[in-house]
Amino acid sequence: MSNHTDRDQTDADQSSRDQVGWGDTEPAGAHEETAHHEEATRHLEPAPITVTDLSLSFGDLRVLEDASLSIEPGEFVGFVGPNGAGKTTLLRAISGAITPDSGTVTIDDTDVHAVSSRASSRLVAVVPQDTSLSFSFPVRDVVEMGRHPHRSRFAAPTHEDRDAVERALERTRTTELAERPIDEVSGGQRQRVVLARAIAQETPALLLDEPTASLDVNHQIETLELVRELVDSGRTAVAAIHDLDLAARYCDRLVLLADGAVHDVGTPDEVLTADALAEAFDANATVTTNPVTGTETVTALPDAAAVSDTGGGQSGDSAARIHVLGTGTTAASAVARLATAGYEVSVGPVTPGDAAAETAARLSEESPPESDDSNRAVETVTVEPFAPLSADDRAELESHIRQADSTVFADLTLTAGNQLVLDPLESVEQPILVETTPLAERNGAGAAARERYEACRERGVEVGLADLLDGVEGVLSGSGVGTVEVNSSSPAVEVDGADGADRADRADGVDRLNGADKADEADGADEANEADDRDDAVPESPMSRDASDD
Repeated sequence: MSNHTDRDQTDADQSSRDQVGWGDTEPAGAHEETAHHEEATRHLEPAPITVTDLSLSFGDLRVLEDASLSIEPGEFVGFVGPNGAGKTTLLRAISGAITPDSGTVTIDDTDVHAVSSRASSRLVAVVPQDTSLSFSFPVRDVVEMGRHPHRSRFAAPTHEDRDAVERALERTRTTELAERPIDEVSGGQRQRVVLARAIAQETPALLLDEPTASLDVNHQIETLELVRELVDSGRTAVAAIHDLDLAARYCDRLVLLADGAVHDVGTPDEVLTADALAEAFDANATVTTNPVTGTETVTALPDAAAVSDTGGGQSGDSAARIHVLGTGTTAASAVARLATAGYEVSVGPVTPGDAAAETAARLSEESPPESDDSNRAVETVTVEPFAPLSADDRAELESHIRQADSTVFADLTLTAGNQLVLDPLESVEQPILVETTPLAERNGAGAAARERYEACRERGVEVGLADLLDGVEGVLSGSGVGTVEVNSSSPAVEVDGADGADRADRADGVDRLNGADKADEADGADEANEADDRDDAVPESPMSRDASDD
């Protein structure tokens, strides 16, 4: 329901306008000529957004404190952080929907809290997290609501209004839904309709609150691709995004919020670090580079302190040493999991640019020798592509395997140039195997190499990526949990790779640090109710009815 306290909303038309934050009485001097606005919307220029020393409370609950940030024109900036960090509240304050206790918000050098709702709605459009509407309007009418800030309250749509609506419907691929009632379309379709409404509003700034939260993976990508296109064509966009991988993929910069304050601001690779995630989310996580998108990907792992004394050595003993043999994303994931769990890890042989080599380099960069996490640094045996192992490479590899407390095969590929890696493996009593593809697809060295590899498998322990830490701990403790025999259902057996897809699915089941589901800024129900009661006293603006707290 509306948060207005100064007048009743009695007719459906007025209520529909309030759902996008319009209909407030203009203060003296705020009214501008409609023709001027229509001309301006045809020549959009992205607007800068500046937040200065913003503080906001709901009763005794402090939600934001001295938050300051600057967003450049034409940027796509993502707000990330744990539940209750203040992401949605900050968005609402930027939109003008709620008034801060102190501090200012300017869009295109205009203080959004010093102008009318109509005026601020010409500066910023909002796509709320809650896209439900109170009445069964046709989709076209919902999109046309975005045009209300550009004409007087009871004026009929102009030719420019109708053109803007058609462009928005076409851009969001909702034209075929135009005559359907909004309550008869799916949640994903309704999300696109509300985005179309914001596009039709033709503002230089766009705010989105969890725009992918209720969408399947295909529509998540579709939505963020569209936002990216809008930014490239002349918008400044800000979005609260709980999926850190998607935020890193699509945003130019990220603002990491924690405990109601701005923890960090920068490019995704600057903000998404293991240390920053540990401080903001209280999580043990590793950040690697996605080999397909080239952007950061975050994986949450069990607390390193939970690794037993026989594992990561968290009780004060030196950490166990693990060597990883393999390349590509499987080896990269294994390296990241082991290093983040507190093991001393080495990997190789790998070539420069391989996913495992890049992951090792990144972990080492985040863990300088003088830091508390120095055992995250990963030693790497690096070789030239397509070249046979040199004597020095082989000696370095043998040294790592000899010193290792356990050795992990992570989709180890055998070629004519590297099959010599099998020689030192004969001394490994119980290797750990993480295999997501059949050996037939990884063996280019012939039948003899296959037989030697399978001999290693017969005395090994086979685990999926999700269970790698348990497998390592089992081997180190001598329990031998997970010991396997070669059988035709395993992807490592060169009989039939039909089961490889199932195992790949299982190996890909890694936990993501996604900020969990959306919740109110207050952690408890009583605090959330108190915040809602406080909202009732705040005059409504573009976001007050549609947004919900983090």
